[in-house]
Amino acid sequence: MTSGGVVLLAGFALGLTLAVPPGPMNGLIAAQTARGGLSAGILTGAGAMTADLILGGLVLGLGAAAVLAPYSREIDLVGAAVLVLFAIRLFRRRQQSLTTPAGKGRAYLAGLALGIGNPFQVLWWLTAGLALVGSGGALLLVGLFAAITLWILTFPLGLNGILRRHPRAGEGLAMASALLLGAFAVVLLYLAFA
Repeated sequence: MTSGGVVLLAGFALGLTLAVPPGPMNGLIAAQTARGGLSAGILTGAGAMTADLILGGLVLGLGAAAVLAPYSREIDLVGAAVLVLFAIRLFRRRQQSLTTPAGKGRAYLAGLALGIGNPFQVLWWLTAGLALVGSGGALLLVGLFAAITLWILTFPLGLNGILRRHPRAGEGLAMASALLLGAFAVVLLYLAFA
């Protein structure tokens, strides 16, 4: 394998470390898929990927790591507030079925807003993203976003298949997603004041 192929593969693996682990974004993608179907889940993921493009650009292009470091508590508090708001919205709407989907534009904006306001995503870019992508260049970024794209297509597709076979699972999935977002908000509050 050429050195370019190794860098591309490394970028792909790095992208999976950002996209696949259970967290607030995957909880939101799951809830949007349950509520709005496959396209809503994919659009939520596309919003999250747009947030990654923005965060990656800021971190790599503007040296945001040095600028944002003194504000880690504030970032955690804003992130906790965003997660609590999303958790409350999911909890209130958990009984809405696939027949009453959210607007598709809203799904994209929800993914974008959570991605920008998610301190875990910001922290990933300030640490692993900055260290690894900064040294790997554009080819590493291509691999990274290829992995994210694969995930935001396959994760909602799998969930949608399950929900078609078990339609009543949607409410439980939305509830679990709301609880997951709330749990991450508690973790952020702890980190802000630890």
